[in-house]
Amino acid sequence: MKHQARKRFGQHFLTDNAVIAEIVDAIDPQPGQAMVEIGPGLAAMTQPLVERLGHLQVIELDRDLAARLRQHKQLTVHEADVLKVDITALAAGLGTQTLRVVGNLPYNISTPILFHLLDHVAAIQDQHFMLQKEVVERMVAAPSSAAYGRLSVMLQWRYAMEMVVEVGPMAFDPPPRVDSAVVRMTPHDQPAPLPVALLSELVQVAFSQRRKLLRHTLGKWLQERGVAADFDVQRRAEEVAVAEYVQLAQRVSASRHASLSG
Repeated sequence: MKHQARKRFGQHFLTDNAVIAEIVDAIDPQPGQAMVEIGPGLAAMTQPLVERLGHLQVIELDRDLAARLRQHKQLTVHEADVLKVDITALAAGLGTQTLRVVGNLPYNISTPILFHLLDHVAAIQDQHFMLQKEVVERMVAAPSSAAYGRLSVMLQWRYAMEMVVEVGPMAFDPPPRVDSAVVRMTPHDQPAPLPVALLSELVQVAFSQRRKLLRHTLGKWLQERGVAADFDVQRRAEEVAVAEYVQLAQRVSASRHASLSG
């Protein structure tokens, strides 16, 4: 019986074999590697992955699809919402320090999933995700470009990223109304240490009115925290590089600790 795509789960199933082969080649799975696939759906990408790996962990929210997937002996099926899955614990349970993560993410909740995985990045070797192309463009965007924003900064701080495959709507059933792309995300070896929540707050304030100069938004926020001195607020948020945002967040964090200890 054919599975009907469920709108509430944002289901669009990849069906183009040539595209699937191109994506799997880009992922380059090796025998014995620990890998988890998010949202395997009808197993179009799952099958070629498991043929190369030998075994695969999959996370599937749809109860009917999870039941189908359990018929595959080479799969371990976690019937769950990925936003509630502890990826770090999953890696530890498999006896490995890091997992490779792949998936055709539901476009309606792709950003929350990316931020959820950011909390588990220490347990991740790399990630390959199919996403709305517009989202991938924002993820990999350079400063001073229209696509550069909060998502760019928050992810580029922690990952090296590149768009590796572009996919048109007709590769899916049902076809989405947007173009898609696969992004490769590789965690940086030694990211700058800082509180993620603080960086997130700082960047959110900076981009809250992206057409205005930063003195109207981030400037006031910094003054309240006593860290306004030599940061140029006569720029727009999109003109500030990721490294500058990170350094600024570190200064705010250091200033906060100094005032608490003083």
